[in-house]
Amino acid sequence: MNLLQKQSRAGWSFLAPATLLIAVMSFWPMVSAFITSLKTGSSADMQWASPITYNYTRMFADKLFLRSIGNTFLYLAVQVPIMLVLAILLAQLLNNQHLKLKGFFRTCVFLPCATALVSYSLIFKSLFATEGLINTILVNLGILSENYNFLGNSTSAKIVIIIALIWRWTGYNMVFYLAGLQNIEYSVYEAAKIDGANGWQTFWGITVPLLKPTIIMTFIMSINGTLQLFDESVNLTNGGPANSTITMSHYIYNNTFGTGVANFGYATAMAFLVFIMVGVLALINMKVGDTRD
Repeated sequence: MNLLQKQSRAGWSFLAPATLLIAVMSFWPMVSAFITSLKTGSSADMQWASPITYNYTRMFADKLFLRSIGNTFLYLAVQVPIMLVLAILLAQLLNNQHLKLKGFFRTCVFLPCATALVSYSLIFKSLFATEGLINTILVNLGILSENYNFLGNSTSAKIVIIIALIWRWTGYNMVFYLAGLQNIEYSVYEAAKIDGANGWQTFWGITVPLLKPTIIMTFIMSINGTLQLFDESVNLTNGGPANSTITMSHYIYNNTFGTGVANFGYATAMAFLVFIMVGVLALINMKVGDTRD
């Protein structure tokens, strides 16, 4: 063998174990799940659907699933932009070389990410309960005349979920932006300042363009996470009131492990739709953010 063949053989020998693990642990379950999505019946007696696309056509006639899609995209459209803008602004603020106690403030902003998903959901449920701290404060300040059932109203329950998501994930994304900002030479900002650029011009002309790869990455991760939103819907509102806040993952869970017969075929078909949504939105973001010729 020549040198190129030896290098190729060595490379594949290193890649083979990881490739095998990925194929067995990731790709085969995907194929198996797709096969399951073409079947109906209980887990003990599953048969091929008739027609074969029955589970997929059934989804678009399922009003509750369509509502879960609408809820999930509402959270996505409202929460993700607000969260990422706050993360960038906080990162910019905490990257200031002249700011004292930067480590303390960074820890405070990031600390919510260290809170377990179930724990923080239960904390927000307690805070926004009818007799909770938020109601007590608002009543004492005279903003409310009496306690309000935030989690019992469809609109306010969705707002609580969005607030909880922003609180939990802003610091997580801020860390990525902070790392990106620290890779930008400070001399670039000094040159812009000498040229007469103000803070706003510097932010839009230097910070945002140089952070573009990081922004795209966090946007894709945030979309992926929001489309699979589960803990907040289950632990904060349990999908209520009257399934008005239920998410796609929550509805998939109910069909798989919830009340009644486990409908694995239908639940897997819905999960595949979520997978396709994540892939399409990620592809769109990558294409929009690709500045190569």
